[in-house]
Amino acid sequence: MDRRSLIKNTGLAGVLAAGVAPAVQAQTPAIRWRLASSFPKALDTIYGGAEVFARKIKEMSGGRFEISVHAAGELMPALGVVDGVQSGTTEIAHTAPYYFFGKNEAFAIGGAIPFGMNSRQMTAWMNHGHGRKLVNEFYAAYNIISFQGGNTGAQMGGWYRKEIKSPADIKGLKFRVGGFAGRVIERMGGVPQNIPGGEIYQALEKGTIDAAEWIGPYDDQKLGLGKVAPFYHYPGWWEGGLEVSFYVNNKAYEALPAEYKAMIDAASGYAHVDMQAKYDAFNPTALKQIAASGVKVLPFPTTVLQASYKAAMEVYAELDQKNPQWKKIYDDYRKFQRDQLFWFRVNEARFDGFMQSIKGF
Repeated sequence: MDRRSLIKNTGLAGVLAAGVAPAVQAQTPAIRWRLASSFPKALDTIYGGAEVFARKIKEMSGGRFEISVHAAGELMPALGVVDGVQSGTTEIAHTAPYYFFGKNEAFAIGGAIPFGMNSRQMTAWMNHGHGRKLVNEFYAAYNIISFQGGNTGAQMGGWYRKEIKSPADIKGLKFRVGGFAGRVIERMGGVPQNIPGGEIYQALEKGTIDAAEWIGPYDDQKLGLGKVAPFYHYPGWWEGGLEVSFYVNNKAYEALPAEYKAMIDAASGYAHVDMQAKYDAFNPTALKQIAASGVKVLPFPTTVLQASYKAAMEVYAELDQKNPQWKKIYDDYRKFQRDQLFWFRVNEARFDGFMQSIKGF
């Protein structure tokens, strides 16, 4: 009797009794990998995505494939993980792709770009458009293959010592902003600053910076920024849906048995959905608490969004001319986004807008 017939006729209990499961398990090697995260443990949602992933891998492999998760700074600096995976120092990393736009701007498209896709649209492009294929072709030069690793959803627009009323208020603004968005802020006359999360509060308190963005209510609340920057603007137009990635060393991945490769694919998908669900579950309560504390939660004026969009499109047009890797991925990204905006405008946005308009729901 073959293995499938045995499972069908006797069930899992029968398989175990017959000793088939241990025999199958013995055919797969015991493997231990190390994962370098770009996030601190305090961010239990985004850092936690790697822990969820590793736990699922262990469960599916019966403990034969284990991945130890290491927070930023434990194995290597937060921004050193691409180099670590590329060289094989670590087999896998969990990170935000746009952190590495300094290596090549095309990295940013795999995470989030200003006025880019939201989380659902990004997942659709990656899984059922050309997204994953295109980014992995690009990552091959870095000895990397990528897998989905979570999404934060649309982020907030940050904390400000003074209210933003017009595009003029961006000029000269010393703004702690992560990743690629700094290029757009700079074009608008702002002064982007790259400051680690643990130093944001002190920088705002001392006036070293005028504003700072982080992620969203649940994570931002932990930093206590409302005490020193009482204006909380939205939306974070530079991160309409940040996709986090698992970066796997190509050689390490190709050396895996087929079963373990399938586990990476399945566990990454599980972790991806879990992260977004956590943010959607935890952000509402945190936002209510932030507003109740006296912080003024305000939308960016339309004029600010329009000026920001114009600046972003200028940056992209320049990149199209000078970076062929950017252009190849970005052209496909924008084409997919146009179709997504058509669909969301017709149906999704109409439904959401109506539900949000109901008073006292």
